[in-house]
Amino acid sequence: MQQAEYYENDTTLAQYLEFHFGERWHGEANFPKALADAAMHAMDGRPLDRALDIGCAVGRTSLELARHFRHVDGIDFSRAFVNKCQEVASDRRVRYARPEEGELVTFQDQSLASLGLDEAAERVSFHQGDACDLPSQFTGYDLVLAGNLIDRLYQPSLFLETIHERINELGLLVIASPYTWLEEYTPREHWVGGFKKNGEDFSTFDGLKEMLAPHFRLLFEPWSLPFVIRETRNKFQHSFSELTVWEKVSQ
Repeated sequence: MQQAEYYENDTTLAQYLEFHFGERWHGEANFPKALADAAMHAMDGRPLDRALDIGCAVGRTSLELARHFRHVDGIDFSRAFVNKCQEVASDRRVRYARPEEGELVTFQDQSLASLGLDEAAERVSFHQGDACDLPSQFTGYDLVLAGNLIDRLYQPSLFLETIHERINELGLLVIASPYTWLEEYTPREHWVGGFKKNGEDFSTFDGLKEMLAPHFRLLFEPWSLPFVIRETRNKFQHSFSELTVWEKVSQ
């Protein structure tokens, strides 16, 4: 299955809806909510006017940010994901068929009100877009959050080396990623890290520091956020995403 087909697939959509809006699994917190909470902790008194959730998937983090921000834009490359985001925000409900075993599914139905997100939905707009080639209107943000995104971009440098243009002075860029570099998503020559450079280990964190240094300073040492993606009743992905927080510096 090609990358684009994977994200437009109904089974994948259902897995992500469970990841964002479903049950907590194996004792781990809801990752999209934890990501928004971490970003809000980092904002620490900064303006809360506009936020961008880039790679928003099915929208939980965007909605969680909208508890606090006047307006949030959620952008994802997948048309199926964005259509579902718009449906959830409009209907104020999340409905999907959760894979259980083989062809068996259980039907899930939850209101945004039950998650405390009903009013937040009024402050979110969802759009299809390419993180490596964003339209010019997406600018003027106090926060840009990229959750589990950079290792799924075809050329991450196009995003990382230009995103400062979208962020207000002293605004934040929050990046979370498990750094799962795969050539089916990102050609080897475009990996941010995870290889030898001049004979030495060169991590993704090293690459981020190098690419972001002209316009950002690191606010905190990286830390890990766990996440669990439920594929079926008996199969789960248990991973960790490294979270880094960068402040745009005055030029």
